[in-house]
Amino acid sequence: MPSFQTRLKITGLKPGNPPETVMDTAVEALRSRHHVESHQLELAGGVPQLNLRFLVEPTEYNGENSAARESAAVMRDAVERVALTGSLSVLRRNRGRWAPV
Repeated sequence: MPSFQTRLKITGLKPGNPPETVMDTAVEALRSRHHVESHQLELAGGVPQLNLRFLVEPTEYNGENSAARESAAVMRDAVERVALTGSLSVLRRNRGRWAPV
């Protein structure tokens, strides 16, 4: 199964939402569409960033990439209910390397 990764910068919390809600929301939204392999919070240039790895059902290359981008957008929409977001990137694992899709 093709492996993908999303990276979403978090620039702030919306009032009334504890920090752990952000990751929980992201994982729940992505898990509703795909198998989530792992998730972690990192600091990228001093800005919190959610990193989630997930698997997409194999079809054809461009279709898999489209499904991954669409799912990342759904995840971002869900997270934006509880937090302020920055840039979003989607990467695909090819021969041991992550490449943007």
